[in-house]
Amino acid sequence: MSGTLFIVAAPSGAGKTSLVKALIERERDLCLSVSYTSRPPRPTEQDGVHYHFVSRGVFELMIARGEFFEHAVVHGDYKGTSRAVVEQTIAQGRDVLLEIDWQGARQARAQVPGAVSLFILPPSRKELERRLRARASDSEAVIRRRLADSREDMAHAHEFDYIVINDAFEDALAEMRAVVAAQRLKSGNQVKRHAALLSDLLKAD
Repeated sequence: MSGTLFIVAAPSGAGKTSLVKALIERERDLCLSVSYTSRPPRPTEQDGVHYHFVSRGVFELMIARGEFFEHAVVHGDYKGTSRAVVEQTIAQGRDVLLEIDWQGARQARAQVPGAVSLFILPPSRKELERRLRARASDSEAVIRRRLADSREDMAHAHEFDYIVINDAFEDALAEMRAVVAAQRLKSGNQVKRHAALLSDLLKAD
């Protein structure tokens, strides 16, 4: 049985990373694929945990070797997902979550038609800016660029299967968990997962 590919995207500052972290902590069978990026780490980020940080040159070599399941330029830096990790994990019957941008999501859906995609929106433009400034790790120029880029990101929200508005964190998290649960309870997935049980239940007396 193959696992499900879950895709989560959002504009910068919508709270995607915090929601995905909480989702992974509560859904133990959901495997997060750690992306590669060519940008330098922020002070609070760890290599191999938040991203695999590589140089732009190394990233471009990986592109040339076909090592990415998807990749895109986001805010001027490369981001991408390891092809081997995604394909091997799904083949093992495990669910995989990709925390990527709308460009990567489009590439991933094209390769995995059964993927389930979620887009996270902020409750308002004002709140989005407040969250970006609360990071206290980006310059004014970077914040302005991210706000401008967010309009382009949010224009693609309609391409996703589900839209979650991150106003109250716990409510948004509950909605994301509901999507995961609903996918796992689909009859096709349940029939494969519980084939032995169904076979036993359908035995003639």
